[in-house]
Amino acid sequence: MNRPRARNALGNVFVSELLEALAQLREDRQVRVLLFRSAVKGVFCAGADLKEREQMSEAEVEVFVQRLRGMMTEIAPSTWLGTQNKKGEQKAAFPAPTIAALDGFALGGGLELALACDLRVAAASTAVMGLIETTRGLLPGAGGTQRLPRCLGVALAKELIFTGRRLSGTQAQVLGLVNHAVAQNEEGNAAYHRARALAQEILPQAPIAVRLSKVAIDRGMEVDIASGMAIEGICYAQNIPTQDRLEGMAAFREKRPPKFVGK
Repeated sequence: MNRPRARNALGNVFVSELLEALAQLREDRQVRVLLFRSAVKGVFCAGADLKEREQMSEAEVEVFVQRLRGMMTEIAPSTWLGTQNKKGEQKAAFPAPTIAALDGFALGGGLELALACDLRVAAASTAVMGLIETTRGLLPGAGGTQRLPRCLGVALAKELIFTGRRLSGTQAQVLGLVNHAVAQNEEGNAAYHRARALAQEILPQAPIAVRLSKVAIDRGMEVDIASGMAIEGICYAQNIPTQDRLEGMAAFREKRPPKFVGK
């Protein structure tokens, strides 16, 4: 993300550009991991573009927030009403694992974008994150009220949203909001480098198995455990006919690293 004058704030044009990029990347089977990072030093995403929103009518605000919510849904959908595609089918999450690299401010919609990702890495001292909408007379409207309690638990999510509290990268890791918090470097991109290292750990693994694991976890978290076990069984069955499963067993038998091809 590279919108320096607006600190990567989410405006209409920027959201359209992100949606277009996501659509292209979704169809690229060579994509094994997707990283969200900022090219603007000191900021991941400052949230919604409030200067732009101030010029909107109430109806335009509602339409924009729906688009913003829809963009988050393209990354990590909810099973709640309103996330179906035009055919009435449940939208699928972005198929590959997604990682947010937070080297600076991630506020409001910026944190909601990070919450939509599978994994989050933050700079311990320079990352600042929070759902601060209540301090602006708003409430989180792009998934924050749903994804934060699923990440941290209901009581803690309520405390953070009600107060609009900001957290450092270190504090976020203690709470479990981010997977890793790292010391910032002189270039200001330590979280990005740690996110790349994390992606490098994922890349050698069987891509179909990784994608199906993501489906099983995401769908299973929305239902009771018995239904979740059934979802796991469906995903496991889809993996059985793959070349990668046979390659994994052959590599184990022959005591060599596997060479997965995503088939």
